[in-house]
Amino acid sequence: MEELPEIIRADEWVPLVIRTDYTDDAAWREVVSELRRVAEVEHEWESAAHLVDDRRWDGVTRDEALAAAARDEELSLVFLADGVTMRSPLRPLLALDLGADDDEDLDPVYYQELIDSPPPREVRVVPDAVHMVHGNLQLANVDFPEFAEEAAGDPDGVVRDLVTVAGGPGA
Repeated sequence: MEELPEIIRADEWVPLVIRTDYTDDAAWREVVSELRRVAEVEHEWESAAHLVDDRRWDGVTRDEALAAAARDEELSLVFLADGVTMRSPLRPLLALDLGADDDEDLDPVYYQELIDSPPPREVRVVPDAVHMVHGNLQLANVDFPEFAEEAAGDPDGVVRDLVTVAGGPGA
């Protein structure tokens, strides 16, 4: 596979969403519509997502996307609109934690437990929760494993909102 194009983001506070599946344009439009609705209507202060809708990304795997996104040293999280996104009525995006490489140089003397059981590095997120997940990770209000735990407790295995993650009324 040829090298993927560089991702140029204007704003680190904007979630990055890369489309990697081109089988259903209507499903993609639903994802984009929901991302915009949440950014513009529910949280006027939030920016819309940075969308990568370029067929050179078609069929890109999770690992390939991680490698390409990691070229941006400021990027800590990327959302993929993959085949699962396009087929599921929930349209859950795959959120990938780019911080996984931070654990590679851990000293086994002190960090063997973390090396043996690394924290989760991916989770499914419904489009209307993308801004919430991205913002809370950017601000370090919530750690990525907390979102994975939230998804594990959801009947569909997705992150839907911050109510129980942040200890809100549903906690």
